[in-house]
Amino acid sequence: MDAADEGELVRRVARGDRRAFDELYRRTSPWLEVRLRRRCADPDIVAEVLQDTYLTVWRASGTFAGVRTGNGGAARGTAVGWLWTIAAHRLVDAFRRRARTAQLPQVPLTPTTAPAAEDEVMAARIGQELEQALLALPPEVRAALRATVLDGLSPREASVLLGVPENTVKSRVRRARIALREALS
Repeated sequence: MDAADEGELVRRVARGDRRAFDELYRRTSPWLEVRLRRRCADPDIVAEVLQDTYLTVWRASGTFAGVRTGNGGAARGTAVGWLWTIAAHRLVDAFRRRARTAQLPQVPLTPTTAPAAEDEVMAARIGQELEQALLALPPEVRAALRATVLDGLSPREASVLLGVPENTVKSRVRRARIALREALS
């Protein structure tokens, strides 16, 4: 079989052909692993995603939409593209799972110079007001604010971390800023 036959391998896998699955894995897993490593530096997540991807291929190969045309090419979808779509979805799922279970460490901020006494009093007053205003925010709004402001994530990255749509992150951050502005003015 040549490189253009991955679609046929997937169709054979759908019929329960273990040899076709082994051949598909042999051909595509190195490429898929490299592509995943470009998007994720954690080798454990990459290994988990690879395993989940090929488990999904084995279970769902009958849903592959690649259709052969008269000249031997695929009319819609390619097996490799289908594999990548599965892997990309599994990668996002893995990020979401890790984000739900991981706790973000609190990093204490240490000043480099000693502030003046009046600055300390003002900072303490404003700090208390800010802390109270932050505590008054709903937890999901506070989490969106923490992810985008304190952790420096983009709305898209925060959406993956929090497991919500990107526009939801943006609206929560906006709500947080409005509430904080009102509380501190």
